[in-house]
Amino acid sequence: MNHWLMKSEPDVFSIDQLAKDKTTWWEGVRNYQARNYMMNDMKVGDLVLFYHSNAEPSGVAGIAKVSKVAEPDKLQFDKKSEYFDEKATKDKPRWFCVEVQFVSKFKHIVSLQDLRENPKLADMMVLAKGSRLSVQPVEKKHFDIVSKLGG
Repeated sequence: MNHWLMKSEPDVFSIDQLAKDKTTWWEGVRNYQARNYMMNDMKVGDLVLFYHSNAEPSGVAGIAKVSKVAEPDKLQFDKKSEYFDEKATKDKPRWFCVEVQFVSKFKHIVSLQDLRENPKLADMMVLAKGSRLSVQPVEKKHFDIVSKLGG
């Protein structure tokens, strides 16, 4: 099993919305590295740290898991969507997304500041200078520490 961190702005899609909906396709990712992680590396059952970005505070709000492997992101074909890609075709889609399922919401958000202040998390990708990937791998040891911090 692999472990991941996936970012979403809570005013766009939050852990509470995932809890209500139970599952969602992680649509709208338009970064090739993040897409490749979803398309090539994420497997059903992989656990995900659900991270609220551009929030007060930003941080990990809970846990999800991959419930379906990557499929073409339908938004790339929707001309009304901000994620429309005129170069994508049904025969040659460019963008893929996985489905994630709600697991749990943390008792309190593990803030970005909390992550930075924990020396055992110093080498987490999310803390690397310039790291802005919305989908990124997480080492199991880091996943376990963050999960414990979240209660």
